[in-house]
Amino acid sequence: MAKGLSFAAERYLLDSLNRIAKNPNGYAVLFVKVSKLKPKNRHPEFLKIFAKMFDGLVGATDGLMFILSTGDFAILGKNIAPETVDSAVQKLQQGLSADPVFYAQNKDDFAHLYEFPEDFTTFYRHIEQIIEAGEVPVNMSLKKNPITAAEVDEIINYLDTYVDVSEMVKRQSVMRIGGNNNFKVLFQEFFVAVKDLSSRFSRNIDFWANRWLFLYLTQTLDKKTIASFKSADIKNWPEQISLNLNLSSVFSREFVDFAKNFLTDTQKIIVEVQMMDVLNNLPLYFEAKELLNRGGHKLLIDALCPETLHMLNLNRLEPDFIKIFWNPMMEFDMDNAELRQTFDEFGRDRIILAKCADEKAIRWGVKYGLNTFQGPYIDTLEVALVRAQCPHGKECQALECLKRRRLLSGYERNNCKGKDYLEKILGA
Repeated sequence: MAKGLSFAAERYLLDSLNRIAKNPNGYAVLFVKVSKLKPKNRHPEFLKIFAKMFDGLVGATDGLMFILSTGDFAILGKNIAPETVDSAVQKLQQGLSADPVFYAQNKDDFAHLYEFPEDFTTFYRHIEQIIEAGEVPVNMSLKKNPITAAEVDEIINYLDTYVDVSEMVKRQSVMRIGGNNNFKVLFQEFFVAVKDLSSRFSRNIDFWANRWLFLYLTQTLDKKTIASFKSADIKNWPEQISLNLNLSSVFSREFVDFAKNFLTDTQKIIVEVQMMDVLNNLPLYFEAKELLNRGGHKLLIDALCPETLHMLNLNRLEPDFIKIFWNPMMEFDMDNAELRQTFDEFGRDRIILAKCADEKAIRWGVKYGLNTFQGPYIDTLEVALVRAQCPHGKECQALECLKRRRLLSGYERNNCKGKDYLEKILGA
């Protein structure tokens, strides 16, 4: 057995079992066997989603969740109903494409409920056997403290009192590239990056640790972002405006007011939502999509990657757009027949390749027939085109122009001598 290795989660789980061993009545463990999935379906992003989808159960049972070394996870709680197993598998079936384990006749292949005291010894021994089989590396990353409710209130109060949120909102173009160097901004995304917000506070706070507090914080931030547009120093708004929101924010008074009273009749909204948000509440997703489409607006599922894309049931979800995040490893996957078929079936004009850091990303996208891109490389290209037309273009650095173009208001943007060109919408 290798030295310097441990099973932190397994040992913590055994400690918790030891504490209830004298009176285990009413306790149970829902054991979700993620390790049973096909290897390509055990991508880290999906492991996070599977875990987050059971957060509600953890809260409802005053339970604890343990992410084990195998990738499986266990929820120890009180009064976990047996129906939870079928409900969990059904929820995954509705939003995800087929993995054999989701459709097995025996649901225990994926999720099994150990009810105590009957199954206590069996489950305890199972965890011991995992430890005995071998050990895994300890996570040596810097530990952060989970954000607390008091800290969330402090952050919101700070935003209310000291911050003009319009100065934190950034925008980034999504550009469609055609033949003969034809560039057109398809839409512009407006957002407040949580990492920008977190940088104003202690770096030891983990904003994402508590899903419910993070949701409350981002819902509040959604409303403040939308409300900030009224004070933004922009006259030439794009015809399509993209907002990165929680699904629930689509039904907020601020969003409805923005859609009805701020936009012109010809302007439309594209709401970008996270895959985790979609899978956590499919009925809300379909309700939000219907509401948006009824008003001529659209819905985009954000932050996908090839490894997770094939797991989504796009035929059922029917988003208007999807956004795939580029990463350098994709450069070595230039002829993936399964991915090409997915693009064919969904429609390449509805796919955006984002986080394009260099020309390699564009070449990869073009190789797969994509024509719509977003990211630092596109920002640089866009600014070069804008500066070439601006009479003051040679009086500033490209990086200065890029920063100013991304801002909605504030001191740095006001220093620009060609503000009208900052607002230029390419292809409009």
